[in-house]
Amino acid sequence: MATLPISLDPSRRTSLSAQIYSAVRSAIEAGQLASGARLPSWSDLAAQLGVSRGTVRAAYERLIDEQFAIGLGAAGTRVAQRPPLAATPSCSPEAPPLPDLFDEFGAAPAAFQMGVPSQDAFPYKLWSRIQARSARRAAAAPVGYPDPRGEPDLRREIAAYLGVARGLRCNPSQVFVTAGFSGALNLAIRGLRVEGMEAWMEDPGFPLTRTALALAGMSVKAIPVDADGLDVDEGIRQAGGAALAVVTPGQQAPLGMTMALARRIALLAWARRNDAWIIEDDYLSELQLKGRAAPALASLDQHGRVLHIGSFSKTISPALRLGFLVVPLEMARHFGDISACLAPAPGACTQLAVTEFMRDGHYLRHLRRMKALYAARREALVRCLKELASDSIKVQATGGMAVVTAIAGSAPDVDIASRARRYGLAPAPLSPWYVHPCKQQGLLLGVTNVNEGTLSADCHRLLELVREPN
Repeated sequence: MATLPISLDPSRRTSLSAQIYSAVRSAIEAGQLASGARLPSWSDLAAQLGVSRGTVRAAYERLIDEQFAIGLGAAGTRVAQRPPLAATPSCSPEAPPLPDLFDEFGAAPAAFQMGVPSQDAFPYKLWSRIQARSARRAAAAPVGYPDPRGEPDLRREIAAYLGVARGLRCNPSQVFVTAGFSGALNLAIRGLRVEGMEAWMEDPGFPLTRTALALAGMSVKAIPVDADGLDVDEGIRQAGGAALAVVTPGQQAPLGMTMALARRIALLAWARRNDAWIIEDDYLSELQLKGRAAPALASLDQHGRVLHIGSFSKTISPALRLGFLVVPLEMARHFGDISACLAPAPGACTQLAVTEFMRDGHYLRHLRRMKALYAARREALVRCLKELASDSIKVQATGGMAVVTAIAGSAPDVDIASRARRYGLAPAPLSPWYVHPCKQQGLLLGVTNVNEGTLSADCHRLLELVREPN
């Protein structure tokens, strides 16, 4: 017969029977009471604990009801057969996902951090007022299911913006509001039914996208890029029968070149010939820091082969978790069904705020200010790096909102980036963006949160880290 070392506290708000129940259940779940073990009788346990038989009976009946024990009448009460205890996982289930891509969720942006807009230049007061109004409107809205494709007004604003800024003619029925870029990519993969097939992806390319395609069971073919963008001929040689190509034609991530018109036409022709699809990741939208941004690849698509993804992460804030997917018109109904069943748009409050921000002209004005600010900060960073006149770290390219640097130190770029976090710096290592072995180690230095007052000291610290032995 099992022994039960149970301690009761009459001063607790929890009843004595509930305390007995919790103690026995915990012992069963921890494996201290094996399946089939006989529990003490009501009388024996009541005498041991100094409580009434009815108190023990109530605890046992609850254990039986919840299938932790079995009542066998005169044969007593025994522990029910339980599945074996699961092995303790090697890492905590509470550990954040993708630690190689994301350092610390929710932290303020650090110097050189990529993928986040300026922390100090966003119009927070204006945005706070807009959000407060949007929260009131959302709270007063009818209690019903919202459109899973997204708020109709926001979809209209996005469609109008894309026509003006990205040369993409579409109507609101083609626009689906999503939970950021990841939500749009998930919706596109599901809607195209390409799970398990081959996909092209740029090399180098965004590691999160590569991981997402692999999680969808896709075989990812790393296609090199050059000064004209994705090498379409090489893609055809490697995997001409692929079902999908994921590209960043506006500003290649992370190197920053714009895909040449001839390459765009060749990519579209390949997709049409092979009944393949193209996902256009327009991750920086119109944030071209020099000159005017090239039109979206989808603006050239005459045969419905391109799905266009954008988000507000780089232009407003990644905390919004708000993106959008534009699909060919003939696929709008199909994607509407999928969004309703599997991937509905995020909550209305944020959508309403972004709608007002766009409708009243604040969004375009904000983008104009940020383009000028980021261009000045990028110029300051490049100038500072060149003034160091070091053989250890050199500017290789100015891609998008980052400066691509080559490093000559003995330490790998991943190690340098890790050590930089101790000093409040957050450069991104270049090598994880490649699938094929990278001849040159490098660091990606975001320009959006560069502080010109501390820039020189930050660059000197970074140079010291590159020179330090591993």
